[in-house]
This record gives sequence, structure tokens and C-alpha cells, in this order.
Amino acid sequence: MSTIFTKIIKGEIPSYKVAEDQDNYAFLDINPVQKFHTLVVPKKEVDYIFDLTSEDYTKLTLFARSVAEKIKKVTGCKKVAMIVLGLEVPHAHIHLIPINNEADVNFKNKVELTVEEFQEIASKLQNA
Repeated sequence: MSTIFTKIIKGEIPSYKVAEDQDNYAFLDINPVQKFHTLVVPKKEVDYIFDLTSEDYTKLTLFARSVAEKIKKVTGCKKVAMIVLGLEVPHAHIHLIPINNEADVNFKNKVELTVEEFQEIASKLQNA
């Protein structure tokens, strides 16, 4: 059975797409810990990030870096945190979160955004 991320990549479930290439897909997290919190996933359905082939892992991390550069440019944050947890969805993924201090990465705190805010954020990143 396909993961929720595979369904998002295929367009079966809507998402706020930020970027896409042949192998990877980036979209806004719908339960963000900060504005611009983005998920980066390989299109290939692999549960554990370290089970990706070296080539796919490299492609994913380079793609994530390009998305992180957009987040930093648009938000003006000090850094973009790259976090790999991998327990909540059985599909390898990277969280990219704009931060100005370590407290900005707290998965217990969530930011509520409207549909319009999600759309505006996605548009800013797509056009960065």
C-alpha cells in the first residue's frame, strides 16, 4: 500500500508543493513547527533514509539543500535546520525548518496557518 507521501507525490492527495525534480518532491508540512516548515521526500518509496542507495541519498540531500537555500533567502532566518526522524510516516523524508535559535525546533509546538497562508508561503518558495 502506498504511503501518504507517495499519494501526495502522485497528486492523489493535495499538497502545497514547493519544488520538484525527477527524483524528489518538496512540500509544506501541514502541521508545521514554524512557518515555511517543508518536507523533502524521494519519489521512490523507501521507509528508512539510510536504506536509500548512495546515489538516491545524494540526490535527496542536494535537492534538500536547494530548497533550504530558498527558505533561507525568503525568510531571512539564521539557518535552516535539517531533521530526519522517520517514525511518523514509513517513507524517507527530511524536515527543513527555518530557525533563529534552537527553541525554534520543537515538534510539540505547532503553528496554525490558513489555506491562504500556506498558498502564499508555497508561492514565495516556488518563485525564490
